Amino acid sequence: MVVDTSGLHSLMIRFCWCTNALSPDMQLFKMGLFPVSFTSPKTAFTFAVLDDFLLDNLECGTSAMNYYSKLRRITSSVFPHLVPVSAVDDRYRELMRVGRQWRQLKQLKWHGFGHKKQQPKAGELALFCPACLQPGVNVNLAEKNAADPAWLYSRSLVMDGNFKAEHMFPVNPTDEVALTNGLGFMVSDAQYKMHLTEAKDVVNWSDCNNHRAVN
Repeated sequence: MVVDTSGLHSLMIRFCWCTNALSPDMQLFKMGLFPVSFTSPKTAFTFAVLDDFLLDNLECGTSAMNYYSKLRRITSSVFPHLVPVSAVDDRYRELMRVGRQWRQLKQLKWHGFGHKKQQPKAGELALFCPACLQPGVNVNLAEKNAADPAWLYSRSLVMDGNFKAEHMFPVNPTDEVALTNGLGFMVSDAQYKMHLTEAKDVVNWSDCNNHRAVN
């Protein structure tokens, strides 16, 4: 099955089995198709549909389920419910997994790791903010003038609470695979667990009677 922006298509694909032929997954990549499996590919997403999914998710907040429902309706606008949705033919889970892999490949490309085998180090996939004060990069503290206002060389760190994090606990933590473990803004899982063993959790109770989100 080939999943494209034009819908879901059941097509017959014949791979080249010549002596010097590439592996089936690499042949699909050469044709602009992202295989769901690298060992025995039977489903592939076009690069166009993956780019469209990431753009919809970024700008419109479209979830993978809603985007896949849209593809079903594009496939059959009259009877979208008849588009394969069984446990065998449904490609919703594959879309979520391939979407994450495609996003990681985009990040590697944007940060200069697309055409070399060098592995990124910790924090090298984080976006650099040119507006923030970076001593030695965009500000020279040695040239600091006493007449300059204090806020000109001050940095503000803001922490906000994510009250939806309780709903993000994975059902099977052992099945979770970190694609950018410590390569972006967040530290690696090992460093975070080390911090939890050393840090003490201090609970600050709020004086507000109706502010249950804090208490």
